[in-house]
Amino acid sequence: MDDFRITSPAEIGAMLKRLADGNVHLSLNAPDGTSITATLWALDSGRGKLSFSVLAEEPRLDDLVECDEAVAVGYLDSIKVQFDVHDLVLVHRGGAKALNGAYPRELFRFQRRGSYRVQPMPRTAPVARLRHPMIPDMQLALRVLDVSIGGCALFLPDGVPPLDPGVLLNDVVVYLDSDTRIDTGLRLQHVTSINPESKGVRLGCEMVGAGGDGLWALQRYIDLTQKRRRMMALD
Repeated sequence: MDDFRITSPAEIGAMLKRLADGNVHLSLNAPDGTSITATLWALDSGRGKLSFSVLAEEPRLDDLVECDEAVAVGYLDSIKVQFDVHDLVLVHRGGAKALNGAYPRELFRFQRRGSYRVQPMPRTAPVARLRHPMIPDMQLALRVLDVSIGGCALFLPDGVPPLDPGVLLNDVVVYLDSDTRIDTGLRLQHVTSINPESKGVRLGCEMVGAGGDGLWALQRYIDLTQKRRRMMALD
C-alpha cells in the first residue's frame, strides 16, 4: 500500500496544486452512488480546507452534500489520483456555488495507461457481480475481459437487456481471483462489438469510488499478472 499512498503534507499539497492549476475535472463519488463533476478551486492546508468549484445547476449536488463525504478521482497524464473528502458543506457566493471539505491527510496515486491494462490468466474466470440498473431483480455475473487501474472491460452476452453508455452501476463486486476482490461502482463509458461470433458486446467501464485498499489489491493483481505472462512467454 505504501507504494501508492502519499502522506507527506508537501507531496499532497503539490499534487493538489497540480489538479487545481490544471483545472482538472474531478469525479466526486458519494457512498450511495451519487456522483458529480467538479474542479479544485482553492487549497488551505493551514485551515485544513479544500474548496471545489461546481455547477450551480447540478441536480445531484444536494444529495452529495447530504452524504457528507465523497471520494475524489482525477487524472494527471498517466496517473490516477484519488483522495477522500469529508465534512462537505455547500457555500453560496453570489450566483455561484462552491463545495467545501476537509483537507485530505493522505492521497493515492496509481499508474493507469497503456501497457498496464492486462487480460486475466487463461485458467482464471474473473467476474463482476451486479444488479441490472434497469431491472433491480436481475442479478448479473459478467466475465471480466481485461482490467487496468482505472477500469475494466466486461462481456455482456446477447439476450441480456442492453446497458446505455453513461449509466452508473452501483454496488459492483469484481472477483479477479481467490485473493482479489474489489467493491466499486462502474461508470459505463462505451459499448463496442467484438466480432459476429462472440454473441455479445464489450462494456468499457471506469471504476468509481473504489477504496484505496481495493485499488492497491488491483494494482498488485495487475503486477502479478504481468509477471506471470512474461514467465509464460519465456517457457
